Amino acid sequence: MKTLKIYEADDKMISLIKDNYSVLQSLGAFGISLGFGDKTVAETCQMNGVDTYTFLAVVNYTRNNISDYEDDVRIHVPTLLHYLKASHTYYLDFQLPSIRRELHESISQDDAMGKLIMKFYDDYSREIRRHMKYEEKTLFPYVESLLAGSPLSNYNIETFSKHHEQTDQQLRQLKLMIIKYLPGDTLRNSQLTATLYDIYNNEEWLRMHAEVEDHIFTPAIKRLEHSATPVNVPQPGNSDVLSERERDVVIGVVEGLLNKEIADRLCISVNTVITHRRNIARKLQIHSPAGLTIYAIVNGLVDISNVKL
Repeated sequence: MKTLKIYEADDKMISLIKDNYSVLQSLGAFGISLGFGDKTVAETCQMNGVDTYTFLAVVNYTRNNISDYEDDVRIHVPTLLHYLKASHTYYLDFQLPSIRRELHESISQDDAMGKLIMKFYDDYSREIRRHMKYEEKTLFPYVESLLAGSPLSNYNIETFSKHHEQTDQQLRQLKLMIIKYLPGDTLRNSQLTATLYDIYNNEEWLRMHAEVEDHIFTPAIKRLEHSATPVNVPQPGNSDVLSERERDVVIGVVEGLLNKEIADRLCISVNTVITHRRNIARKLQIHSPAGLTIYAIVNGLVDISNVKL
């Protein structure tokens, strides 16, 4: 059970875990080993080479929504960077495969719906992996260059903020698909319920991970930029909701139509269809037919009976 409390450096580390067992995930991401006995937070962090203030900022934000860190110069960027990198490794190497195994065991692989759900999950996995690998290849090296005093000239944190879309959208839609459309199977019901519980937990984990990046990490990097050489980078446009014509194109894709068939149906050119599809991918941050399918079903653009498997 979560306990609302602002944790401080002289609190016992074991008390944080007793109050909020999910702190265990944060410990691993910060590189804090278990076996700290009755040591305080400060003693435990010092023993593991972790900045105490930054550790507590993340814990207090993610557990109790303490959110006054955007102008806080005490945030230690190297500690936060290590935490984010380790969180990516945890999610990509452990959580994603673990949930997939649970799904595979709890749904039928012989019917069309079971296959569709697995396809959606694999598509989600590719999207979240692409998102996190982008940060690892672009954002994190940029931050390291700032820390080294030689900022890269082709990037800035504002560019990251513009591209930082929510990554839990497809996971949330997959969860709704399972709840709404999966046929009941009493033999697998307990397994499926446990899998859904884990999906809910993952959805919450992703949300808080993104908010730490937005409300603690990004402001800290902006402060680093202000103390370094200014960087000028063209800013991308804002993402808008889909237009009526773009929704028509999505429907065509979900129904399995080729670009030419969509063009014929809508009385437009193939090049226009291709342009619409590019705009749809940019706005929704969905880059595959499977992802568009789950988007269309959950948002009521198509009936599931019209889905092209």
